[in-house]
Amino acid sequence: MSRRRVGVLLGAVAAIGALVVIVGPGRSELVDGTIVDLRIPAGSSVRAIAGTLDSADLIGSPRMFSAFVRWKKADGDLKAGQYQLVAGSSYGELLRVLQTGAVVTTPLTIPEGWTLREVAPRLAEYIVQPADSVRAWLEDPARVAEFDVPGPTLEGYLLPETYRFAEGVGLAAIVSEMVARYKDIWGDAERAKAEALGLTEREVVTLASIVEEEARVADERPTIAGVYLNRLEIGMLLQADPTVQYALGEPKARLLYRDIDAVADNPYNTYTQPGLPPGPIASPGAAALRATLQPAEHDFLFFVARIDGTHEFTRTVREHNRAKNRIRRERDALR
Repeated sequence: MSRRRVGVLLGAVAAIGALVVIVGPGRSELVDGTIVDLRIPAGSSVRAIAGTLDSADLIGSPRMFSAFVRWKKADGDLKAGQYQLVAGSSYGELLRVLQTGAVVTTPLTIPEGWTLREVAPRLAEYIVQPADSVRAWLEDPARVAEFDVPGPTLEGYLLPETYRFAEGVGLAAIVSEMVARYKDIWGDAERAKAEALGLTEREVVTLASIVEEEARVADERPTIAGVYLNRLEIGMLLQADPTVQYALGEPKARLLYRDIDAVADNPYNTYTQPGLPPGPIASPGAAALRATLQPAEHDFLFFVARIDGTHEFTRTVREHNRAKNRIRRERDALR
């Protein structure tokens, strides 16, 4: 073999060796598989990121990792955020995670039936902002056009669910995702059902929010929706306690006649105002929305809560009063 060929061969072997060093796992004193929490600040250079990885003992050489990133032409692809990286990962594995932005996310749960008044502190805590400013932003009528919802505010259109977001996500991005999940429910079939019931989208959500607040047992949602639709059909007052609670602006353990009288002129008081209130009184979940779009067919006009949280449904005032008196006696006996 000529001296020239030997030189080329040795050079190739050296290059391969250097490549193995670069792409292989870094020198780490951590046990392979250990999860390392690591934050990459926004605007970090490749050199700074390499230094952060080295400080966490995830790589053996910042210079080698930087060279690997440049070799992969990924200098501008590394994303900031909170990561959970695995000790013993190769440079290639680390780069893939940083390129895809597979950052750590944390859960955000919004329960069914929550109002904007209740949602605001939860969101404020999540994004570390003052609750008052978050609530004011949510209740601003300008949000209706911004997120293209039926209104009159965002009330009712932030779908209750458990979400996951990365660190640093803003309020607008969170609300956008919640509204998008709400809109996903509305397909052609749902709009056709609303039209068949003679209701607009806003009216469906408004009624569903009342159903959500009234129902304690999931199976009763379609029946409760049917009661209110029967009342609307004959022009009867809805007389829904949750709407009065909403008008009062704060929950009451027990609603009294004086509470109803205190907000007699409020448009959300369905004891004094005919028809549905101007808008939703809470955020109905997907099940309440579907129950309202597919109500049970019956001739009930009344219902009263039993001790166990279920309801007794009746057709006439006389039947309703009998049921109320019997349940009251049962409560008194239990006390």
